[in-house]
Order: sequence, then C-alpha cells, then structure tokens
Amino acid sequence: MLTPVRWGKGCGYLAGFRGDVGIDTTAAPVFARPPRTRRSTGELIASTEITAGWHHSAGNDPPEYGYSATLTVAARTRSVSGSFPQLALGLVLDTPHKRIGANAITTLKPLAALGLPTAFAVVDRAYTDQQPAHFAQPARELGYKLALDYKVDQRGVQGSAHGALLIDGSLACPLMPDKLAQATTGLDDAAIRTPSQELTALIAAREPYLLRLKQSANTDGAIRFQCPAAGTSPSVTCPRFDRLHQRGPSRPTAIDLTDARQRAAHSAAKPRVLPPQPDLKADQLPKICSQHTITIRKNDLGHLDKFRQDLAYLSSSWIGTYKSVRANTEGINGRLKGHDLDLGNAKNRLAHGRVAQTILIALLVTVANDHFLDAWRHTHQPPDEPDTLADTPQTPAEPFDGTPPAGQSRPSPTP
Repeated sequence: MLTPVRWGKGCGYLAGFRGDVGIDTTAAPVFARPPRTRRSTGELIASTEITAGWHHSAGNDPPEYGYSATLTVAARTRSVSGSFPQLALGLVLDTPHKRIGANAITTLKPLAALGLPTAFAVVDRAYTDQQPAHFAQPARELGYKLALDYKVDQRGVQGSAHGALLIDGSLACPLMPDKLAQATTGLDDAAIRTPSQELTALIAAREPYLLRLKQSANTDGAIRFQCPAAGTSPSVTCPRFDRLHQRGPSRPTAIDLTDARQRAAHSAAKPRVLPPQPDLKADQLPKICSQHTITIRKNDLGHLDKFRQDLAYLSSSWIGTYKSVRANTEGINGRLKGHDLDLGNAKNRLAHGRVAQTILIALLVTVANDHFLDAWRHTHQPPDEPDTLADTPQTPAEPFDGTPPAGQSRPSPTP
C-alpha cells in the first residue's frame, strides 16, 4: 500500500507535506450475514465471518457488520500553504472497537522509515478515550504532537499535577478564575462545533494563565513547564509569586502608548492573579507556586495523561489544526467509498476471513492512492514538466543515462 507513497516522495510530490496526519476508523462491511437467531427453532446461527463485528459510527448512521479499517491520512493544517497529494499513509484492519489505539500506532511506525516528517496527529474522541500507554504516550514517542477533542463529561477541569490544573488538555495556573476554568464544563457538542462570541472570549482569556513550555520532552518523556508569572516576560502578575521569590514592584518606565507591543508588555495590561486572603503559608503551597518550573513525567497525570494535548482547546490555533485535518480525514474516507473501487461495497470483497479482507482492502487503497497521485500530478504539474527525483538516486533495472524520466512516466520507488 505504501508503494504509491514511495513513488510520490521519490518524485518530490510530498515536498509540501509537513507531517500532519489524521487518524480515523471507517467501516469495511463484509458480504457474510451477521449472527442471527433462527425464527423456527430459536437457535443462534453464527456468521461465517467469525472475526467481524458491528462497526458503530459516531453519527446517526446504522451500524454495519464487518471490520474497522484504521486509516492514517496525509493532511494539512490551515497554516500550511504548500500543496501535496492527499494519500492514505497507513492501514490496519481489525475487529470493530478492538485495539483502537494500538492500531493507530501501527500505522504511524512505518512513516519514520520513509523519512516523512512528524507534526500533529489529529484524532477524534475514540482515541482520547484510550489508555495513555495505548495511544497518547507512544504517539509522542514517535515525535507527534496531539490535537484532541473531548466528550461532554470530559470538558473543563480534568485533574491536576503538582498543583497545576489540567484544563481541556492544557496545564494552567491553579488560581485561574473559575469562570475561565469552567468555561467548557457541560457544554454539548453543538456549542463546541460553533462557539459563541462569549465562549470564544473566555477561551482567549485563558491563554495568559496557561503554563508555558520550558523544555520539550527528553528521552524519558519528561517535560518542563514554567509558571506564567515567572521568567523575563511573564503573562500574568501574581502577588504570591512576588512574595515567595522576593520580586519587588517593577520600576516605572515610559512607554509609547501608540505602540501596541509596548502597551501589551506593560504589567498593567496583564491579568492579575488573585490569591485567597489570607494566603496559604509557604510550606502549604503546591509545587507550581513554590518553584519557577515543574517537571511533568510520564506517569504524573496517571490515566489523565490521555487528555493532555499540545494546543489550547478551542483556540484559533486548535481550530485551524483540528478542524482542517479532520476535514482531510473525512474527505479521503469519502473518496475511498465514492471511488469506482468503493471500499464500502462488500460485493467488491467476497472472500472470507480477516487476512483475505486485509489483502483486498490494501489493494483497493493502493489503487486509490495511485489514482490520487495521478489526479494531483495532472492538476499541479504541467504535462511537459519532468518529475523531480528527490532524496536518493534511483536504481532502475536498465542502465540509467542520467536523463530524468518524462513527465508522463513514473520512476521506480526509492529504496
């Protein structure tokens, strides 16, 4: 299935790919009848497709009997301007709702061997529900950042570590105003898909209180975060921090009121944290308040680590990443099922057994990838323009005189 991907990379078609991927499962129905009860005798009749099951989609569509195909798709975020073909980069076929996180990781592992970059892995709520060791942690170990969504009862304050609150996947100051911390608590999916102006304003007001990344993950997965009141450019002012760390009041400085950057950098323009009165004693404070930084290790959040993501939930950067990649993912699912080969038509795959079904679906996706490449090339590459060989030299079977192949031909896949 990856052969067209190697061809595309060897021709330079994936030069604009920045490493963002979307991962989702789609139904792969089988021709066999599902288990049923015989009306005359009441006995249970098994299906000939014994490893299949009912695939339930997130929408209101009825369940389909068959397998779930986990697909990883080359996608782009709203900030990416380069063009590249939309290809399926990975495929795993399995019994529906089994090994969801592990199958996603299986599709990601071969991409490093292809020399493809890593950026954001965007997934729906089925993956957010996986145990951290099954999806979130191995995905980060492969170099991916995560953009996630949550169920209704998972939104808002999700937990804490070293005193810092985990709010919609981001670590924040424990003294963030409750109105901001609870801005998404109990909101239904409709309110999340189309945020109101009030919700958008509350999400934006959260940003100064979020802990800032001080040091990316080391080989053990430990990450350092900085208190928002610490550093040379704090995003909030905090009397507790000033008292503990003996930071005196800043000296008055003249600023140019016509300069937006100078106005925003002034302490008077920053939110002020309001500790309780009387405040806690120094030996009673959480670690995030008694130190400039905290280190979050792999197991510090426990099972709540599955909620942690790398963009502030519902922020403009999250929307530009999550919604764009999800649209790409749904788009390729639709193209695979609307294609002449039609992955969703069980009559195109009459063989029984998961192995046979895996081979047939892999062939269908391979041919679809080949069509996607051709369609992209005819749209973005002039007919007389030669393909560009990228990265490594080719090793064709016949002697190679150094002349690039013609635009209508395709070079051999790179090793």
